[in-house]
Amino acid sequence: MAQVKKPAVREAILGAAHRLFREQSYNGTTLSQIAGEAEISTANLYSYFPSKFDILYSIYDPWLRERLKRLEIELLAIRNSRKRLKHLIAVIWRDIPAEENAFANNIIQAVSGASREGYDPSLLKTAEKSVAEMLRDILPPDRLKAVNVKSVSHIIFMAFDGFAMGAHVNRGAACSDEEIELLCDLILGNERRSASQNSHSRQSTRSSAR
Repeated sequence: MAQVKKPAVREAILGAAHRLFREQSYNGTTLSQIAGEAEISTANLYSYFPSKFDILYSIYDPWLRERLKRLEIELLAIRNSRKRLKHLIAVIWRDIPAEENAFANNIIQAVSGASREGYDPSLLKTAEKSVAEMLRDILPPDRLKAVNVKSVSHIIFMAFDGFAMGAHVNRGAACSDEEIELLCDLILGNERRSASQNSHSRQSTRSSAR
């Protein structure tokens, strides 16, 4: 007779794994530790999840989706296009990588050791699509014509992996304001620098006239 899977046991496994991954990292956590924390046997754990990777993915998938949804809501409260873009980049490159003791790095550890057959890219594609939609909502019409939003979204998430790894190995390091401003300049067409240069040019002209 097939074992009846209990939702409470599944949630206990996921809760235990989330705590351990956050505290010890994916590589530093064993299935026996997860089972012990969830107060079940390792054999029973396998009846719910076939691997440690499946456990992590069951946690990370809704975790990242919820975080991106929250970002989308936060952007609605910001009017200025550049400030909205800066917030989007700062959250993905700085905030999320550092949250919950660099929890996002766990997926990097897991994927780096997984087989190609065992990796499901659907979450990455969904995340990139979500960010692309945010970018389309942020960028002015002229920049939407000039920028390949899909490619920019892909670049942002490829860099996210690097920042997630950096947040794990060096807790004091973070994406800098200069890096965020640089990407904003590239996406928006250097509007900030151009405005600054024009202002400086006008000041120089007035000074010469005196």
